[in-house]
Amino acid sequence: MVMKLLQYVEGQEQRLGIALDHGVLTVAEAARALPAESDVPVTLAEVFKAPAQGRAALAKLCERALAAKLPHLFVDEESLVFAPCVPDSAKIVCVGTNYRKHAQEAGLPVPETPLLFAKLANTLAAHRATITLPASAQQVDYEAELAIVIGERTQRISEKEALSHVFGYCNANDLSARDLQFRTSQWFLGKNVDGFCPVGPYLVTADEIGDPDALTVRCEVNGEVRQHSTTADMIFSCAQIVSYVSQHMTLAPGDLILTGTPSGVVLGYPPERQVWLADGDEVTVEVEKLGRLMNLLQR
Repeated sequence: MVMKLLQYVEGQEQRLGIALDHGVLTVAEAARALPAESDVPVTLAEVFKAPAQGRAALAKLCERALAAKLPHLFVDEESLVFAPCVPDSAKIVCVGTNYRKHAQEAGLPVPETPLLFAKLANTLAAHRATITLPASAQQVDYEAELAIVIGERTQRISEKEALSHVFGYCNANDLSARDLQFRTSQWFLGKNVDGFCPVGPYLVTADEIGDPDALTVRCEVNGEVRQHSTTADMIFSCAQIVSYVSQHMTLAPGDLILTGTPSGVVLGYPPERQVWLADGDEVTVEVEKLGRLMNLLQR
């Protein structure tokens, strides 16, 4: 069963929900109201302790909830305060310069191996979250990306088997402070400002996506399309990326891999046309089948 998992905030806690046509199924409430023979994971952390079993249990819970027709188990998505759709304990591995046209616009050679860097957990932000632009940076850029979420322990996996280890996918925005990023040869500072990795709104299971290397990728700023491409332009495919990363580090369930951004970033414009993100801008990232990730920026 295809599922769109999400996390939302209730009180001081993050809750797990599943987006369905009837609304968002509140997993904890449904699990209490509809006891099952086996344990149902009621948090995302519990899902990733045993991803295959957790996904199967949630699929059965959805079926029983829909059959039971209990309206109180569902909430209106518009009423929710979203949380990031991945665990906050996840590793965040990113691939730079992974679209051919993006390499061209940046005047960079096509890399022979994936260019990897990392983001930290402090960068995670949710759908509809307001992100504060740092006072220390004036050149903040957007980067619409397809993100891979790992579903099982993955070490030295082959390309052929790599996608079988993927739990699902989500939208990501690899926000980047270019003036901080290129202050030194290391990109770390410009990539790791608080809130600079919004993800969501959903974590969509892999069975919904089909071929992840044939998805449309868009980014809009205040309704204006800035990026419009397809993952078919990626230099390294999703399978190649997962396999390559796993040769060097063990990936765990819930880990996140950002697969790179297509052309159209501010950095790729001629200097006289570069208009960096500013206070009040609304940025929307949309990868096909994954919904729309929206964030408001403030100074």
